[in-house]
Amino acid sequence: MNPKTQDDITASTVVSGGQLGMDAARSYKLVENCEDLLFQRPDDAIHRGYDKQAEADIATPGTFLSNFEPLTRADAIAMRDDAVAFSAFSEPMAEMISRFADTAEGDGPTYFVSSANPRLVEGKPSKNPRYLQQRPDRTNARATAVAELSSRLVRRLPSGAPLLLPVEVVAAGRRNNPPDGPVPPLCSYSPLHYMEVPELFMEFISSMTGKSPSTTGAGSEGALTKGPFNALPAIIDLNAAVLSYVLTGYDGWVSAAGYVGPHVRVDHDFSLLVPELFSRMTPDERDARNLVAEGALEKLTDFEHDGRRVAASRLGYRMTDRLATKYFGRIFLHPDVVFTPEMLRPELQDVGIFAESIATIVATHERVARSYFQDGTIALAVPPLRALLQIMAEGFTAEGWGLDSPEFRVLFTREAVLASVWYAQRLDAKQAAASARANAGLAAIEKFVSTPGNEEPTARLDMPARVEAARVGALQLASPEFREQLVGTAGSTPL
Repeated sequence: MNPKTQDDITASTVVSGGQLGMDAARSYKLVENCEDLLFQRPDDAIHRGYDKQAEADIATPGTFLSNFEPLTRADAIAMRDDAVAFSAFSEPMAEMISRFADTAEGDGPTYFVSSANPRLVEGKPSKNPRYLQQRPDRTNARATAVAELSSRLVRRLPSGAPLLLPVEVVAAGRRNNPPDGPVPPLCSYSPLHYMEVPELFMEFISSMTGKSPSTTGAGSEGALTKGPFNALPAIIDLNAAVLSYVLTGYDGWVSAAGYVGPHVRVDHDFSLLVPELFSRMTPDERDARNLVAEGALEKLTDFEHDGRRVAASRLGYRMTDRLATKYFGRIFLHPDVVFTPEMLRPELQDVGIFAESIATIVATHERVARSYFQDGTIALAVPPLRALLQIMAEGFTAEGWGLDSPEFRVLFTREAVLASVWYAQRLDAKQAAASARANAGLAAIEKFVSTPGNEEPTARLDMPARVEAARVGALQLASPEFREQLVGTAGSTPL
């Protein structure tokens, strides 16, 4: 999926590759955007001409804006007359400001906003300017149509066939921050990490974030903690998410935003660069196992610092100078200048802050995991997830397994999941729910047809044919063939 068409809310499903005419030995994730507008925070637009997309969007009439300074006609004239600084704006923003400056007093709006001028709060620019962006896949319909046609040509799909575009790469962004007063450090991450499923889901479950302009401090946030979006217990979504990764086999990538180590500020520049990197690599080249084998990724190990154990292994694998040189060399002329040893190994910047960041991570893992035991929803967790939450909370499972125990890690393999009784029960629950819905729908339209007085609409709507189609559909959903098609999906939580 093009990340520019999606912001916070996406509907997704996991299907077997056989259903898509692709690799039947694995599953794939399909996603669909649920938003018409994208809630953007254009951090870099304060630099004139840097974020051309934000300048074009903000200069477009009808754009919803928040936390931008209301500027007057006098401001517009002063900005326009400062020729050198004004020339840095991109054309849409410069044209809008010039047009406002030339408007006679009393004609048109009283104020305008500039992409480079966030609202002043107590004399300082707000760090949280926002606007609602029209989805680029709709505003640039020609490019979207060309991309879809190209996909059809590559896959030899006729124009009338559905174009399903499974996810190919999942790369999360990790916001980092140095110590800032009462806010603890969270800056032990290198520019790019690969995490196997257990470590990755420690990251996802805790929904940890560094200090953000849109929050009051660091802590646990994210989609899994925003209850208004989903009234279900979080464990329901976590079950599906864990199964999604295990069944699809996607590598878990985490890129840095904000800071790399306590002294190197990168804002969103690097996290936005990762898709550019992966787009220049073949599927085999970006396979994490191959990258580990060639030394492009190195595994972090625990170590001692000031007499305390630092659980650095929770960060999985991180990129090395080999990955920087071989693959980022396709983007940068001198990648070694961009990726210094201190960026690749943030502990070289300050080992004490590195260790404190790891301690913050471990403490957050424990605190969040314990909440699932306190509210009782641990009982709904699938066995791999339950074991992981036990390790996060206590350091070991009821069987005495630790994070590195082979018996624990094998739980997160596709083979173990497909062979398990609990997974079969999830598929049975999925089929039972689908069958129940179909039977309820069939009963409803049969009642409509048999109700006296409904003869005219029954004939007009050709209800007998609809009843027969519903009956056939209900039989299909109850069949062994449909149950077989569910293998490779996330199923449903048995109730």
